Amino acid sequence: MEIVYDIQAIMKLLPHQYPFILIDRVLELVPGEKIVALKNVTMNEPFFQGHFPGNPVMPGVLIIEAMAQAGGVLALESMSSERHGRPIYFMGMDKVRFRKPVVPGDQLIFEATLLKMREKAAKIFGKATVENNLVAEAELMASFGVK
Repeated sequence: MEIVYDIQAIMKLLPHQYPFILIDRVLELVPGEKIVALKNVTMNEPFFQGHFPGNPVMPGVLIIEAMAQAGGVLALESMSSERHGRPIYFMGMDKVRFRKPVVPGDQLIFEATLLKMREKAAKIFGKATVENNLVAEAELMASFGVK
């Protein structure tokens, strides 16, 4: 079953709030399998004031953070119902690659697939695209806290 979430539903799942919530909508979610989420990149993002004046480029670490947030929604929604509500923590990244810059006006699409899901951790492969062009990819790890 495909599930779609708006920003209000995302903010109920993740602990992040403005200005650090970095995904705007979940377009597709298949628990235990994959998620597709989007971020509209606008010039009024606070990080563009300093990265870089006159040549705004979205910081790569924030692209990976947004990818991790999408992966976090996937991991949380893939848990059994008795485990829902546990906090999730970004704990690692491997094989990170940046392919192209992301600039204001771009729409980032994040696709993440669940590689492993354990009681206390998850491993996710994510990629970010703009207009079907790969801009970043990474393997991400997350750990689950206790309620």
